[in-house]
Amino acid sequence: MELHASTPEDANTARRFADEVRAELARQRRTAGELALAIGTTQHTIGRRLNGSKPFNAIEMVLAARFLGVSLPVLWERATAPQQTAVAS
Repeated sequence: MELHASTPEDANTARRFADEVRAELARQRRTAGELALAIGTTQHTIGRRLNGSKPFNAIEMVLAARFLGVSLPVLWERATAPQQTAVAS
């Protein structure tokens, strides 16, 4: 099961989830290669997930969250939280 980007909003959500996984990898100083190994896929495939060109499927989302030690609901909440916009002073 994949998160299909059938609408622009869905595509944006998929990209934001990928952005959050990348951010958490960076916070933990872990690599995409380590994530690929944990998920059981190739670095090429995980690269496509992380750059947003192909959405994570449900199983990959669960495995990524487990690898990162962050619950999937927390990752999802971070990814779907309203974006704050900078206010010019």
